[in-house]
Amino acid sequence: MAVAPSPQATAAAAALSRHRSAAVPPVPRSARVAAAARRPGSTRARGGLVARAVVAAKGEVASSDTGGHEVLMFEALREAMIEEMTLDPTVCMIGEDVGDYGGSYKVSKGLSEMFGDLRVLDTPIAENSFTGMGIGAAMKGLRPVVEGMNMGFLLLAYNQISNNCGMLPYTSGGQFKIPIVIRGPGGVGRQLGAEHSQRLESYFQSIPGIQMVACSTPYNAKGLLKAAIRSDNPVVLFEHVLLYNLKEKIPDEEYICCLEEAEMVRPGSQLTILTYSRMRYHVMQAVKTLVNKGYDPEVIDIRSLKPFDLHTIGNSIKKTHRVLIVEECMRTGGIGASLRSAIIDNFWDELDARPVCLSSQDVPTPYAATLEDATVVQPAQIVAAVEEICQS
Repeated sequence: MAVAPSPQATAAAAALSRHRSAAVPPVPRSARVAAAARRPGSTRARGGLVARAVVAAKGEVASSDTGGHEVLMFEALREAMIEEMTLDPTVCMIGEDVGDYGGSYKVSKGLSEMFGDLRVLDTPIAENSFTGMGIGAAMKGLRPVVEGMNMGFLLLAYNQISNNCGMLPYTSGGQFKIPIVIRGPGGVGRQLGAEHSQRLESYFQSIPGIQMVACSTPYNAKGLLKAAIRSDNPVVLFEHVLLYNLKEKIPDEEYICCLEEAEMVRPGSQLTILTYSRMRYHVMQAVKTLVNKGYDPEVIDIRSLKPFDLHTIGNSIKKTHRVLIVEECMRTGGIGASLRSAIIDNFWDELDARPVCLSSQDVPTPYAATLEDATVVQPAQIVAAVEEICQS
């Protein structure tokens, strides 16, 4: 049953907007079209296709004179939740400590007071149970956002995510939609130990019926979460534990990002570097050194881990004819392995050198800081790989 926003929620949404620019111009037409598309009964598709209608608005928003406002990445995710829960009473949040505590990384801070404990539901430590409850709620017309306190804990809900979340729309003959978002922190942190340093992208990529996206900036964190909530497909959103305090200025106007579109981070001509999540920053650190050495790499944040944006990736490879994949996922069966296979299958004739993939070591992440760093790709390795590829 849909629960209407409380007076506290309305007041909170107003408070959220007051700290922004006092003079905000009208939302660009392309954004208004996308907002209209998400209303019940719209003939337009939700999620990715709606986001493609809005992607044109990104340029308009970025070039506006309002200046936007600075947020940390966890605050950008929180803004996305507040906006979507205010606009759509079917959106709710489920997870451990998401209520009064505000979530382990404060993404849901204050949401319980704004929307009530029926829409921001604290759960026992039982991932299999509350993920299944979220899937059932999605089948009945709600749009739940399930937070895993740590993505490693969601292995306990793997059966629900695989056998139910991904397959029910098909096995029900299309009678059920599963508009659910499963999100939470993952990746190698700072001495969090093996069990809290899981990179589960490779675990979920083979599940039919789900989409996977990875955010890397406050801008795309907010835009991807909003798009995921609006999608009728089950979406797994990967957030990196070390990026929550990353700060960036984002637009005051509403925007969403396309769930199936990569982001051009740096145009270049000599080599294509494909990356995502935290490795985006290791790559950009390496790029500074490479540019000083006379190289001109193109950097793409793939963002969409399933499906891959082979249009953007292919156009880049056709220009540079060389490709390097940099990921934090494991070497064996990781995202990089799947991406390299797709590149070979689709763009083999465009390559002047073999595609190279830099991945994490196939070992449990050590607790010791020096050993932890040794398991993850570092900027110096990226520089060396680019030099070798360009000289081959």
